[in-house]
Amino acid sequence: MKLTPFAKYAWGVLLFNLFVILWGAYVRASGSGAGCGSHWPLCNGEMIPRSPQIETIIELTHRITSGLSLILIILLFLWAWRAYPKGDAVRLGGFLAIFFIITEALLGAGLVLFEWVAQNESVSRAIVMSVHLINTYLLLAALTLTAWWASGGDSVQIKGQGWVFWGLAAGGVAMLILGVSGALTALGDTLFPVGSLAEGIAQDFLPTAHFLIRLRLFHPFIALLVSLYAGFLAGFLSISRLEKLDRKISIALIVTICIQLGAGVLNIYLLAPIWLQMIHLLLADTVWILFVLVTAVTLSKLRFENRVKSPLDQYTYASMLGE
Repeated sequence: MKLTPFAKYAWGVLLFNLFVILWGAYVRASGSGAGCGSHWPLCNGEMIPRSPQIETIIELTHRITSGLSLILIILLFLWAWRAYPKGDAVRLGGFLAIFFIITEALLGAGLVLFEWVAQNESVSRAIVMSVHLINTYLLLAALTLTAWWASGGDSVQIKGQGWVFWGLAAGGVAMLILGVSGALTALGDTLFPVGSLAEGIAQDFLPTAHFLIRLRLFHPFIALLVSLYAGFLAGFLSISRLEKLDRKISIALIVTICIQLGAGVLNIYLLAPIWLQMIHLLLADTVWILFVLVTAVTLSKLRFENRVKSPLDQYTYASMLGE
């Protein structure tokens, strides 16, 4: 990896956005989503609220950090545009990042303006939250790829990759579905807390249960299936990796998936305390970032053009591409 000043900045922007995402989850989990009322971009009709409640401070902090994220990504885009030539992958990453941070801000504003926050239990909130989660994942993917390409990672080659591309694409879609189910499960845990595990299980099977309660019943099964798929896919693809860094990324993905599954089980057992929800979300975002990196490495244009580096490499790639 070549950590140029721009690459270091890009990785820093990615880390900062992880913090923003975690704080946004804290806003939801603590019930502070309505801390600034239904006003946006002002907070309770003021630029700086006087004598704010704790909920207002939590929500206002999220808005400030989100605004800083927008500024950082604008600078990322402008820097990439000036430092890299036309057609470079880093430019594309910067463009995608600025696109998704804008849509991220608009979705966040919509949640506030339509009052889909705090104790709102509507289907509309669930739908917009799901779209918001997908947009957040795509933003993280854009930032990850920008930082990776700026660090010396090669651009991707899709044409001619055979089932490998479709296998990775299916994994990406599956992870988005898993992320949505996790977000809705967390929302259900916040809106409908229980006093014991037995009470929660009984609540899940009530005929009159709210749709968010019913949806959270499926999340553990989705998590297990998607985790097994992503883990086995990363393990299989890592067989042909000659570079140590590439293998390390795949191993890191598999290990993080295992830790994430453990955290999920603990989250259910402890009835989803806020601190564990934050750890669970951080692990989920880390799994997504590592999966994006595995995809970028596997579909590398340079790797595609020079894939026959050894008899093992030749055999593995021929098998993957159905040759």
